[in-house]
Amino acid sequence: MEFLSNLAIGFSVVAQPTNLLYCFIGVFLGTAIGVLPGVGPLATIAMLLPMTFGLSPEGAIIMLAGIYYGSQYGGSTTAILMKLPGEASSVVTTIDGYQMAQKGRAGPALAAAAIGSFVAGTVATVLVAVVATPLTLLAFQFSPAEYFSLMVLGLVFSIALASGSLLKALGMICLGLLLGLTGTDIYTGATRFTYGLRELFDGLEFTAVAVGMFGISEIIRNLAGKDELRGPVARIGSLWPTREDRRRMIAPILRGTALGSLLGVLPGGGALLASFVSYTVEKKVSPHGHEMGNGAIEGVAAPEAANNAGAQTSFIPMLSLGIPSNVVTALIIGALIIQGIVPGPGVISKNPELFWGLIVSMWVGNMMLLALNLPLIGMWVKLLQIPYTILFPLIIAFCCIGVFSIGNSSFPIYQLTIFGLLGYVFARLDCDLAPFILGFILGPMIEENFRRALLISGGDLSVFVTRPISAGLLATAVIALVVVSLPFIKRKREDIFVEES
Repeated sequence: MEFLSNLAIGFSVVAQPTNLLYCFIGVFLGTAIGVLPGVGPLATIAMLLPMTFGLSPEGAIIMLAGIYYGSQYGGSTTAILMKLPGEASSVVTTIDGYQMAQKGRAGPALAAAAIGSFVAGTVATVLVAVVATPLTLLAFQFSPAEYFSLMVLGLVFSIALASGSLLKALGMICLGLLLGLTGTDIYTGATRFTYGLRELFDGLEFTAVAVGMFGISEIIRNLAGKDELRGPVARIGSLWPTREDRRRMIAPILRGTALGSLLGVLPGGGALLASFVSYTVEKKVSPHGHEMGNGAIEGVAAPEAANNAGAQTSFIPMLSLGIPSNVVTALIIGALIIQGIVPGPGVISKNPELFWGLIVSMWVGNMMLLALNLPLIGMWVKLLQIPYTILFPLIIAFCCIGVFSIGNSSFPIYQLTIFGLLGYVFARLDCDLAPFILGFILGPMIEENFRRALLISGGDLSVFVTRPISAGLLATAVIALVVVSLPFIKRKREDIFVEES
């Protein structure tokens, strides 16, 4: 009964006209940026962070979450019709989706992507509602030592699951941790890494860092590269899959949903990893695996289900523990902090409208996406006709205005510029930016819990290994780091992120 009453709270929040509008805006923008290559949910959420100042906490989180899981839907449209993935997690969809389109079966491929995403999104929403509450109750038993160890485990997983070199991922984590400590020490009042600049006494502006690293740097990278090759749009024809298509879709959607749900919860996981792993698994276990790469519907249904499930279950550790599982949820945690809400287990008890409103909005948003995507395919494809040389300068101007409006100061714009250029340099060096922002977000939290644990224990470092849960989390972190460093695992890890031809 308590579960039903909580859902009633969520429906009452989402039923408010303003929150319904924010949900629609979120999924609509998510679909649009999923269609447009080179923008993506990271850049969009980062750029919209300044706008959340004027919204209610519920409206802001509902909109930002809608952008994230909505982009998973939109990315498949151009991946199938034009072999042009709008979103990174849709790269594997191009393999079989475009082959189906070339054979005149673009309609069933689009339907498989939409149905798989909807089923996975619905299941993942239920999982978030069911799993987050027990995890929250467990989190209330955590002391600062357990929280410190949990965050260390999260950082280790983000290193293990990052694309590219492990050493580079570790370096990005350390840089993020150091920059996250910029400002005034809350215990001693001493300033750190400020170089005498009063503007840095309160630390680096999170919004400027996020927008620069994920917005400006991505735009510079796209403008500096070659123009995207936009081929002809495949003819869509009938959208309804055949009976054989429907039969072959069921198992891949279920397997993709299960894999995506699991990988979405893991720190460093999420939609991108889920889609690649799901495609690899499907190729090995499906009875039609030998057809994948030549237009098999399983190659569309499984990764599309996986990326949507991964996008939504990534909210579980964020909502229950206050720990971001990937860079997008790290940005959303930043939005919570902007709203004056402390991320963690207290969110469910202190802000039930926010938590249950978000849960219900995910289901409502998935319904909206199902209605938006298939009927409006023609409109989404026309978005690609906007020249990047017009689109990107407008986005940069919007970013600068948004960052300036935070404190009516030009200093955040300087930060925006510096981190934009820094992000571009890191991207050129093949450094994954996700570990950096996770380190930046978790750095102050790790330091605070480490110091609090030592204060409580009287300076005894053994508190981290004598408490069973803390010791177990640290042991898991060490084992994960050792395992992922093994040559065989290292090769397999790199192969996952290699696009198949």
